[in-house]
Amino acid sequence: MELYVFPWTVEGIEWGGNVLELGPGYGVATSLLLPRCEHLTCVELDRELAANLTKRMEHSTKVTVLRGDASSMQFSNSTFDATVCFMMLHHVTPVTVQDRLFSEVIRVLKPGGIFAGADSPQSFVLRILHMFDRVSMIDSSTLADRLQAAGFENIRVSVSRYAFRFSARKPKDRYLPGSSSVNTACSENEWNAVMA
Repeated sequence: MELYVFPWTVEGIEWGGNVLELGPGYGVATSLLLPRCEHLTCVELDRELAANLTKRMEHSTKVTVLRGDASSMQFSNSTFDATVCFMMLHHVTPVTVQDRLFSEVIRVLKPGGIFAGADSPQSFVLRILHMFDRVSMIDSSTLADRLQAAGFENIRVSVSRYAFRFSARKPKDRYLPGSSSVNTACSENEWNAVMA
């Protein structure tokens, strides 16, 4: 995560001060996010993982860890400058709940706020690793359309051998479903230009 996926995913992205992390799990990305934001709120569904992360972060005044469902958050509209998730979307099942999560993210983002993350591409190896887990693998080729349907714009999806990353913005003026611009295949230079 810290050597490849995290730096690749956050490359060129300006977060703003108030960041929401969905599904932090053991908190690997949480530790990497802390220096990049003024305050970090983490929402973790698993009771034990949330408790462990709370204990681990208890001395930081920059982190709030909450146990909750990212597809049904209790935050007010337009609360966060950015929302991120790393290698967790495939654990959100079924796909309709993933789409509900996308709608929740756009609701809690401030106008112009960014949603960014990374996940594992569909593969035989990943299916073996999650053989006994409930997962809904993300099809990176349809992710941009799903984010657009939730109302995001400036959508970017980039695929590597080991992961895919994405970013999307909430429109600055208002929520405009179906009017977003989509670019599912972009070069590193295009990615950096859009994220600047």
